[in-house]
Amino acid sequence: MKTQTNSSTPELSRRSFLRKTVKGATLTALFAGLPKGWLGTAYASDAPETAALNFGMIALTDCSPIVIAHEKGLFKKYGIDSTVTKGANWAAIRDNLSSGTIQATHMLLGMPLASTMGLAGSPKKPMIIPWLMSRNGQAISLKNELKGKVGADPKALLPFVKQAQGLGEPLTFAMTFPPGTHAMWMRYYLGAGGINPDKDVSLIVVPPAQMVANMKIGKMDGFCVGEPWNARAITDKIGFTSVSTQDMWKDHPEKVCAFLAEFSDKNPKTVKAVLKALHEASVWLDNMDNRPEQCQIVSKPTYINCDPATILGRLQGHYDYGDGRTKEDPNYMIFSGRNCNYPQLKYAKWFLAQYRRWGLVKGAPDYEGIAKQVMRPDIYEEAMKEIGYTHGGANHDAETLFDGVAFDPKGDLEAYAKSFAVNNVKG
Repeated sequence: MKTQTNSSTPELSRRSFLRKTVKGATLTALFAGLPKGWLGTAYASDAPETAALNFGMIALTDCSPIVIAHEKGLFKKYGIDSTVTKGANWAAIRDNLSSGTIQATHMLLGMPLASTMGLAGSPKKPMIIPWLMSRNGQAISLKNELKGKVGADPKALLPFVKQAQGLGEPLTFAMTFPPGTHAMWMRYYLGAGGINPDKDVSLIVVPPAQMVANMKIGKMDGFCVGEPWNARAITDKIGFTSVSTQDMWKDHPEKVCAFLAEFSDKNPKTVKAVLKALHEASVWLDNMDNRPEQCQIVSKPTYINCDPATILGRLQGHYDYGDGRTKEDPNYMIFSGRNCNYPQLKYAKWFLAQYRRWGLVKGAPDYEGIAKQVMRPDIYEEAMKEIGYTHGGANHDAETLFDGVAFDPKGDLEAYAKSFAVNNVKG
């Protein structure tokens, strides 16, 4: 944007303008009253500092905001020349972000926390979350042999766990990354059933797109993953859904768009440009009329590589659990509505409390400090202000999960972590 000039008065050159100033006046005083961004003859550019960005993603339905922003030209609208690269697994995504091979990524909420803290094998590399990409839409699937014996209540699973232990062949459950969301949902589910995931069963890591194939050949008894792989287990007749994650916690946070903290510090305009594009993509995605098209786009081999019909059903809230239960679920996966994208500090605190519960950290973590370091509502708010979007703001309300236990982010988080009958608190 250029400064406006009065047509009846010739524009002063920078040199002549300075000669006419009061002798001894400092440049700070001279320019104090001028508009922000004015640099003598022009305004500072609002363009991204880094235009070419490679975005990482995993083959899951909730990669959609990045894919749609890329495919619909929304990144380009905000000055970003985007490339989207599918990762083989979450560890590869983390490593590629850490090395700079990708600059922004679809990521499990717990991963930037783990990398910032150096937990569970993650190299210590500070990362930030200025954007929550999605809520809801994951599930816990069990093998067909448990159909009709275990429904939504994980307590019904306990006798089978004990029986397998007695035979010296513990049941095996899979998640996608040790400190990630799927790991926390699976751990919480088992714990609510009186099952210790580290002592009573075998808990393994399997990439999302390989979950169904591994259950099919008998390598696991259950798994937690995002869609469409739970729906795919039913389509392929190898498993059923015990609970969806929104059954466990309505509107829980799920995936995020993450950046290295160092990259964000050096490229603030770039990060805000990404958030603006993701906002437009997310609003488009939450228009239910667009979900069939969404599925046609994200189902491509370069992205999810799955039949669009398998993806679409649960995106529209049509839940067939595969064991005779069906449900029209109003709490299907969302990308924009209900203040979806605001990076709430309380969600980081919940994950930290669960890390403490399960012994992933020794001693009390710095709940407040780490949450503020990783979650960046300041960046989110600034980007949304620049496009005139009114968001719902910070939320510090307590959350109650399906076991009836309330989490109060303003309360004693150490006491919360230690309050569960099933826990591995150390120190």
